[in-house]
Amino acid sequence: MIIEVDMYEKIRQLYVHESKSQRQIAKLLGISRITVKKYCEGDHVPWERSGTSGRKPYVVTPPIMEFIASCLEEDAAENIKKQKHTARRIYDRLVDEQSFTGGESTVRQIVAELRQKAPQAFIPLSFEPGEAQIDWGEATVYLQAKKVKVYLFCMRQCFSADMFVKAFYRQNEESFLEGNMNGFEHFEGVPAKVIFDNAKVAVKEGFGAHAKVQERYKILSAHYAFKTEFCNVAAGHEKGLVEGLVGWIRRNVLVPIPRVNNIAELNEALLIRCEKYRKHKIDRRQSTVGQMVEIEKPKLIALPKYRFDTSKSMTAAVDTFSTIKFDHNYYSVPMTYVDKDVSIKGYGNEITIIHKQTVVATYPRCYGRGESHYKLEHYIDLIEQRPRSVFNAKPVKNSVSSELMEIGRRLSGPREMVNLLRLCVDHGEDKVIAAADHLPYQDQIAAYLMPHAPPKPSPPRTDEIKVIHTGLTQYDQLIQGDIAI
Repeated sequence: MIIEVDMYEKIRQLYVHESKSQRQIAKLLGISRITVKKYCEGDHVPWERSGTSGRKPYVVTPPIMEFIASCLEEDAAENIKKQKHTARRIYDRLVDEQSFTGGESTVRQIVAELRQKAPQAFIPLSFEPGEAQIDWGEATVYLQAKKVKVYLFCMRQCFSADMFVKAFYRQNEESFLEGNMNGFEHFEGVPAKVIFDNAKVAVKEGFGAHAKVQERYKILSAHYAFKTEFCNVAAGHEKGLVEGLVGWIRRNVLVPIPRVNNIAELNEALLIRCEKYRKHKIDRRQSTVGQMVEIEKPKLIALPKYRFDTSKSMTAAVDTFSTIKFDHNYYSVPMTYVDKDVSIKGYGNEITIIHKQTVVATYPRCYGRGESHYKLEHYIDLIEQRPRSVFNAKPVKNSVSSELMEIGRRLSGPREMVNLLRLCVDHGEDKVIAAADHLPYQDQIAAYLMPHAPPKPSPPRTDEIKVIHTGLTQYDQLIQGDIAI
């Protein structure tokens, strides 16, 4: 029986000051002798209650506990977040496989206790200049009003906490190498040591001190003269500075969800925010991030004169459709390069097509399959030679808007549409559409967009007009017969 403090006080008073027996106290107060015995000597108090009764459910035998623990250990070994045992699933298995007769609530309580993590303590750390941490994160943005997932390459200097973040379409080797190089250029120097996890873009096999580095990352580290240190498995605290940066960027830069036209625009905004962060002062530090950067910068390794080529490169022949194939997709080049070999450099977010050290085309990199990307200016000369193909030409359909196609169909024929496309190449589609809103004919649109020649300079003006008088002496002599004809 649990009593109130007032009752406890009466029991103690009668027992201590009046020397009443337990039987007498029970009779006087109308309570049981067991309750009096519990509280009379003051070894129990009513305001402190034990959290548990100290009894174990009789159905939870050691084999049952071992079975529950084995289910949780299996989950940890598989490490699949969305396919783990729930307490209900463990209960069902206990009933089916162990003939368990207890209640589901008992199993839920045991599972909750086993899953409860012990609080972790961390040691405050201090770093010397010249050490950086890198990591990947994911985020959602709107590119041209379409919701897409991008991957954030994050690099952070340990001493100054200076940061660099760049978004990529994919978390592949090209993006990883490019992110490292761009980070070094942003910091204007190379840290002597870079700490990273065991992702496949950097590690061929193994982990931690036993990791075998991917060949191209090994080449990059050799060129920039830094050493890589890989974390142990499930040891995110070993690069806690950059782990925190990933979450900080998502919460402070990417909320609300950015709406941009392309990934380059997003990266420009991220870079501006990284530079703005240098004005920030971190807790327990006396200087701003920017002031720490100035201290750290002389300690960094100088950037090499040769800029590392982070691209995935290959050579391909331009086919008869004036396209090249790269990573299962097709990209157009000018018609003059048909049957010629060109070099293709695939970077994280774009590809560059080169012929004899001349860049002939650039595109945002496509990570789909079987897609074709055309530029109207690559085909306009051929379309002018074959105007009847204009409304069925893929480079036209894939390059211009439906609004411009509708304007072209209102014109007198294919030739007029081809002329309209030439105006788009020369002046831009937006200007052509704007002019077409109030001018019905192609020649009027062309005249409107035609740059006007500058006016010829006027001759200098004078106040005096010079009149040249004609001499009539020879004429008079001719009349008088003095001059022979």
